[in-house]
Amino acid sequence: MAKFYESDHTRFMRELFEKNPKLPEDQREARAIWWDKKLDPEERRRFKESAVPQKAYVYFGK
Repeated sequence: MAKFYESDHTRFMRELFEKNPKLPEDQREARAIWWDKKLDPEERRRFKESAVPQKAYVYFGK
C-alpha cells in the first residue's frame, strides 16, 4: 500500500503538468529571463567595489 502513496502536492504537480503541457517550456523561458545570464566580469567587479559594508546589529541602537 505504501508504495502506491502519492502526496497531495505530488498529485497537484502531476495534474498541473498534465493540464498545461507547455508549462515546463514556460518555466525554462522565465528562468532564462531572470537567472540564466552570462555575467560581465567588469560589471561584477564594479558591483563588488561599490558595496557598502553593513554594521553588525543594524536593528539595535544608533
